[in-house]
Amino acid sequence: MHFVTLKKWIYAGKVKAIKTLGGQYRIPESEIRRLLGQPMPKNKAIIYARVSSADKKEDLKRQKQMLQEYAKQHGYEIVATFEDVASGLKDDRRGLKKVFDALRAGQANVIVVAWKDRLTRFGFRYLENHAEDLGARIEVMNEQEEKAPQQELVEDLLSIVTSFSGRLYGMRSSKTKKVVEVVKRAIS
Repeated sequence: MHFVTLKKWIYAGKVKAIKTLGGQYRIPESEIRRLLGQPMPKNKAIIYARVSSADKKEDLKRQKQMLQEYAKQHGYEIVATFEDVASGLKDDRRGLKKVFDALRAGQANVIVVAWKDRLTRFGFRYLENHAEDLGARIEVMNEQEEKAPQQELVEDLLSIVTSFSGRLYGMRSSKTKKVVEVVKRAIS
């Protein structure tokens, strides 16, 4: 196949491709398999766990254990487990980057997380769409009920205030706790 034909197919939407910042196109393995009529590996899962600070390492351990049990109960073959000890607002987490590198390589078709906010505090749908573009989906173990828009907004605001005040004053400082309390009282 000529590269001009491939570009035309990409523009026409016949072939899914990811455009890099440099203007080049990358075709995910899942798309190549689709075009060749080969099935994607089924039930191959990547587990992703995250906690916000090093003093929560025990929580991280429990989270991974719960996710492994969940994956086994749902018939998934666990191909990799990645973790991060970082804020959900941090956009350059090493473990999360490895998750999407593994998806790009076609190693799995499911990402299993305990809660949406373990993957990211904001922009979950962007990551969900990106995973779908790579031929995978995100499965949330503890799906929460739909929240009222006001409740969701308040929780988002508190997450932002906590994160930024933590960066300014240090995570365990009393100033951080005071700032969060003042904001909670102001919005309640």
